[in-house]
Amino acid sequence: MFNNKKVIVVMPAYRAALTLERTYREIPFDLVDEVILVDDASPDNTIEIARNLGIKHIIRHNKNIGYGGNQKTCYAKAIDLEADIVIMLHPDYQYTPLLLPAIISIIGNELYPVVFASRILGKGALKGGMPLYKYIANRFLTFSQNLLMNQKLSEYHTGYRAFSGEVLRSIDLTNNSNDFIFDNEMIAQIFYKGYEIGEVTCPTKYFDEASSINFRRSAVYGLGVLRTSLLYYLTKLKIIHWKILN
Repeated sequence: MFNNKKVIVVMPAYRAALTLERTYREIPFDLVDEVILVDDASPDNTIEIARNLGIKHIIRHNKNIGYGGNQKTCYAKAIDLEADIVIMLHPDYQYTPLLLPAIISIIGNELYPVVFASRILGKGALKGGMPLYKYIANRFLTFSQNLLMNQKLSEYHTGYRAFSGEVLRSIDLTNNSNDFIFDNEMIAQIFYKGYEIGEVTCPTKYFDEASSINFRRSAVYGLGVLRTSLLYYLTKLKIIHWKILN
């Protein structure tokens, strides 16, 4: 609990057997009440490790439905458990759980209803091992998105995100993509509802066991990001109505 608010960490997992325990052990359980792990039909023993760690809420998809689909399951379960603060923490140890107290306090003290841990604030992204082409793409896409969405985030592509329960209950994720573009569709929904997003600096860690998408999928993702931002822009101008913005 934080300020009498129920705090839940959700972990969308795929092939996380090598990193799950390291990630889980660093979660501050004096603040975090529940952990939800959703395994997207991993071929390794992610589920077995989660059970051995004593994670109470474990859900396994019978088939792989994608990163966005995994998050839908995560957030639906968190809402079902009546969470007040929900933090998505990847179990691949790319994002440090040591930032959780800071992130939780920002939402728990009602400074911002949404918080992103940014790898771009400061100068640590390349130092932490982010591939140069991903860094350049991140900067170009973020610049374009800020223009089209009239915002000023340092990055839209971090996977370390936290939400108040109010935010999650106010947006309908049903029609969002089950793939990686889900993240940016969700951002569009949040901004369309008038919520603000705060940011904290997050160290960058790239290593062999950390999950990452290849160049081809990165290119597809980048085009999807631009499409999402353009649809948001046209909807705000009332030229079209994009169905996920309700």
